[in-house]
Amino acid sequence: MLRTVGSTQALHYAESRNYTEPLFVFVVMVIAGSRPVLTVVFGLVNGVAGRMPMRTHLVTAWSGFAAVPLLGSVVTEPAAMTIASLLLAPLVFRPDVPERLKYLALGVLFVNVSIGGTLTSYAAPPVLMVASTWNWDSAFMFSHFGWKAACAVLVNASIVTWLLRTHLRPGSSDGAVDGRPPVPLSITVVHLLLLAGVVVLAHHPVAFLGLFLMFLGFSQAYERHQSPLLIKEALLVAFFLAGLVILGGLQSWWLQPQALFFGSLALTAVTDNAALTYLGSLIAGISDPAKYMLVAGAVAGGGLTVIANAPNPAGVALLRKGFADESVGAGGLLLGALAPTAIAALAFLSF
Repeated sequence: MLRTVGSTQALHYAESRNYTEPLFVFVVMVIAGSRPVLTVVFGLVNGVAGRMPMRTHLVTAWSGFAAVPLLGSVVTEPAAMTIASLLLAPLVFRPDVPERLKYLALGVLFVNVSIGGTLTSYAAPPVLMVASTWNWDSAFMFSHFGWKAACAVLVNASIVTWLLRTHLRPGSSDGAVDGRPPVPLSITVVHLLLLAGVVVLAHHPVAFLGLFLMFLGFSQAYERHQSPLLIKEALLVAFFLAGLVILGGLQSWWLQPQALFFGSLALTAVTDNAALTYLGSLIAGISDPAKYMLVAGAVAGGGLTVIANAPNPAGVALLRKGFADESVGAGGLLLGALAPTAIAALAFLSF
């Protein structure tokens, strides 16, 4: 663009784009991935697991596949992927567990995280990229997508946990325990309040960036109660989404055909689902049913490959050591994700 239209017009175009969504994802991912917030989540999961009339590690594994992905609708999908991976790594992704079951578990995790963020309008990157343009709020998302996604998440999690039941072993699943003193309640409350404030002010970047600066200052002041912030991981996701905002605006000239469910589901396997939905938001006069099919297909296919959904690379990085040669095969992941993807697709198309 610099070469074809000059620096002035290129800068004007870049400044004309709306970067609220990438900024929001970056801020929420960093705050939600902080040690005090993760400690609360791990404590809740382990506390519930300890009170259930079943083996604790069985309930913990089910929570990692079901409860945490659904929690992603509050803390965002990237944070949910991080939490779930830390919970499941010592329980499921071990060298002695059969590879086919680990790939099935990975496929279920990726699919459930992808669809589990659709209960709200800000947590899933493919939804976030269209929510403002199409005026989809959290109430709309829950009534049209969320409850269907929750049904699919529960079914997928129950099936994979049952298949893994003989391979699960008790282990340390509290990723927040690292030999350091517990986080004081006051610090945890401040983190949760800042996270809630950012979510409430999601459409006001000046306000939530101000809260983020407060968070950075507070974290620096009480550094002894923090783990390294997820700055790098959050920046990777945010820069990718910002790139979509910049480059996507130049693609509207060819985006005129209606987007259909199976087309977006299949394309999600070879490109990021947020890219698909963002480009779909540029289609002039797209109908409401087509909007639904586009987003439903994009999130349902979010577990088919590593690149299909923005949080997937984080999950691979945290879980790959449990696989043979410490690497995740594309074919194994695709096969493992087919069944949970079909269940998710059935949920979105049947109701």
